[in-house]
Amino acid sequence: MLALRIALRYLFARKSHTAVNIISLISMAGIALAAMAMVCVLSVFNGFHDLASSRLSGVDPDIRVSMKEGGLLIENADSVAAILAGVAGVERALPMLERQALLINDDVQTPVEVRGVGEGYDHISGIGESVIDGERLEPDESYFGRKGAMLSVGAAIASGARPSLEKTVRLTVPRRLGRINPAFPLSAFVTDTLVVTGVYQTYQAEHDAEIVYISLTDARRLYDYTTQGTSVDIALKAGASTPAAVKEISELLGDDYLVADRLRQQEASFRMIEIEKWITFLMLVFVLVMASFNILSTMAMLIIEKRGNMHILNAMGATPAMIRNIFRTEGFLISAIGGCAGIAVGVVLCLLQEHFGLIELGGDHTQMSVTSYPCRVALSDLLITAGIVIVTGIVSGLIAAGGVELDKEK
Repeated sequence: MLALRIALRYLFARKSHTAVNIISLISMAGIALAAMAMVCVLSVFNGFHDLASSRLSGVDPDIRVSMKEGGLLIENADSVAAILAGVAGVERALPMLERQALLINDDVQTPVEVRGVGEGYDHISGIGESVIDGERLEPDESYFGRKGAMLSVGAAIASGARPSLEKTVRLTVPRRLGRINPAFPLSAFVTDTLVVTGVYQTYQAEHDAEIVYISLTDARRLYDYTTQGTSVDIALKAGASTPAAVKEISELLGDDYLVADRLRQQEASFRMIEIEKWITFLMLVFVLVMASFNILSTMAMLIIEKRGNMHILNAMGATPAMIRNIFRTEGFLISAIGGCAGIAVGVVLCLLQEHFGLIELGGDHTQMSVTSYPCRVALSDLLITAGIVIVTGIVSGLIAAGGVELDKEK
């Protein structure tokens, strides 16, 4: 405690050289700015993670079952869906078929991803609630004798197609079964004519890309499938536990199937957010380490400043270890005070941003669903930042204490 009291006195007392006080304040400010930046950056990435999670909750199914080996179809998807519908907590299970096709509107040809969905898919995915033009698709419903299709905003813009019951578009795919007549090349392709019922927009790049929703019956007919599907999408009952349902379904189907909740369905996107978050964090840690060099400069000048005091303390009975402990504590205090101040300011700024959206995103806000940077303070991030500051302070204090020993030897 005596070393702490002397270190506090050295820290706040006026020095004979004003430069020592100024450099001490600069050292604290450097640590504070780095700590504040770490808190703010981590909180903003948390906000983007929460934003992505909330958007996915309205589009992706609660659980998606597919084959573990990419590209393989579930051969009897209807039977699998019927089995999964009886699992505790499952409200509805429907197969879906995803394949590539060419969307033709007049003379415009656009590669698209076709998704065939069954009746009741609105209970599994909220994609129909995102319609911005026209009406959502009602699978297997006839539109004056024609089949319906719902386009993403990306597919609508690329092809120029708009909702209309008077104008049709075509989906063309390579023929999967049967022999091809070389004398008639067009026989190698299968074409289906549809009307566009609606256009949707989710403000998520992966869902707003070139995608076309049609009925599962039409998709299977177009691609020459019967009971196959690329996945079985599941909606859970209100209050049902997703982890428990995932575990039970995995045990029921075996190791050949991949059972993914919403986060795992978009694992690549969330992994990218996490990678960017921690790479940015490491860069700020480097900035914090660089700022800690100011502490060493401060300690070097303070040692020179207090050389006479050290001899007096030594004459009064203070051991060399105690004198080193004073400057070790001094270095730690500079880092700790600066870090605490930075973390406190960072938390205040993040809370203001979270509730008032002070800093806005660039671009045309009329075309954006979110106009300000999302933000969420997490206790774990604060503890990690505080831990980095503490380690930096301890290392700085140890290096400063070594300087005291060298000064004594001289």
